[in-house]
Amino acid sequence: MTQGGKAHTGDPQAGVALSKDGLPEWLDPVVRAAETVQPVQLSRFLPPENGAGRQSAVLILFGDGEQGPELLLMERAGSLRSHAGQPSFPGGALDPEDGDPKADGPLRAALREAEEETGLDPAGVQLFGVLPRLYIPVSHFVVTPVLGWWREPSPVGVVDPNETARVFTVPVADLTNPTNRATAVHPSGHRGPAFLVESTLVWGFTAGVIDRLLHYAGWERSWDREKLVPLDWRS
Repeated sequence: MTQGGKAHTGDPQAGVALSKDGLPEWLDPVVRAAETVQPVQLSRFLPPENGAGRQSAVLILFGDGEQGPELLLMERAGSLRSHAGQPSFPGGALDPEDGDPKADGPLRAALREAEEETGLDPAGVQLFGVLPRLYIPVSHFVVTPVLGWWREPSPVGVVDPNETARVFTVPVADLTNPTNRATAVHPSGHRGPAFLVESTLVWGFTAGVIDRLLHYAGWERSWDREKLVPLDWRS
């Protein structure tokens, strides 16, 4: 996630809303999961009760690709201060002009950051759900995952090399393929789900959210949780 920046989506106070109208049927399990999942079912890292943490949002964007349903991801630049080099969802901290963090501010922030980081046209994105807010302790981000359907796909790529190393899509079929799944082991001893896809290792917060989405959408396939991938000490 980036640390904010100038918006390019026009009027930041323009209406933005959630809609489930016209979604493809294959997204129905994701819609149901978003409506029923509880915070503790997604992560053991939940926002501090005292309200501390930097409000932020990520865009979990589903599209129709050549190999079926897919997710949009990006790889963060290796020079960034936090989460350098990690694959992630587009997203970042809320700016004041995004609006109320407890209302539609996260929706605007998710679209704005996705446009800034990947160049996508937010007009082609239909937002249809929001997952419970989660917490990233290492960077103190309180994250609202925003679910979107790429109704009208637009070209994407690296906008700012200082923030993004590459932008890519991953077929959901590759994410559910047991041969692409593993358990990442951090030098601290922490273990979490990981995906070996598109010549990279997706781990950490992003992998955790994908793992839980696949599970609660009923898309998860049995995989070898004893397949371990050690992470570099700099991670």
